[in-house]
Amino acid sequence: MKLPFKYRRVPYAEIRAFSVHILTASGSFMAFLALVAAAEERFVDLWWWLAVAMLIDGIDGPIARKLNVKEVLPNWSGVMLDNVIDYVTYVLIPAFALYQSGMIGEPLSFVAAGLIVVSSAIYYADMGMKTDENFFSGFPVAWNMLVFTLFVIDASETVAFLIVLAAVVMTFLPINFLHPVRVARLRPINLTMFGIWSVLSACALLLHFESPDWLMWAVMLTGGYLFVIGGVMQMFPNLGKPKTG
Repeated sequence: MKLPFKYRRVPYAEIRAFSVHILTASGSFMAFLALVAAAEERFVDLWWWLAVAMLIDGIDGPIARKLNVKEVLPNWSGVMLDNVIDYVTYVLIPAFALYQSGMIGEPLSFVAAGLIVVSSAIYYADMGMKTDENFFSGFPVAWNMLVFTLFVIDASETVAFLIVLAAVVMTFLPINFLHPVRVARLRPINLTMFGIWSVLSACALLLHFESPDWLMWAVMLTGGYLFVIGGVMQMFPNLGKPKTG
């Protein structure tokens, strides 16, 4: 029987490349599951789903570059797909979780959530959000990590709101923030610190946020390092660079 269309065998490279886009897109389902958990106030489940989404976001880029996805499928924008999912998982759901948790009372919860989602939307439109060294210029809307830390330390209403306000302001300041994978300087140390923070965060989740003081301090200190090290390296541009001569 003659087929009504011309059959074309799909090259293996295209299948592999498109599978990376599917991997990236799977983060949207993690976001959906996290949103349902937040709506039902299952905050531990919420952060587990966002952790899976963060893991997907961390591995899809290196895989895409390894498989030359941009060259194999030039009509499909992995960057656009990634940004859409990142906005939901890094911004929208953490903002909703902060509101839903009641950590910041009325009416500041609405103000905080509004500041987060609007400032982050503007940040994503900034074509110069990355420096030549792959630092983020301005707070990189990593609200998933920041709001999670507020959950771990069980921040008071005032402390939580002031931290949110400070991060919103820093979104628009020319301060470097670390990308732990893409920044070459001090990469081994930075990846180690990020790994430690991740393990400590998992412990906090396993304890359902009933964290002992040492764990809360450890999460704050490792998270604080990741928060400020970009600015420190900005002030000391030779820090972490190999010595010449």
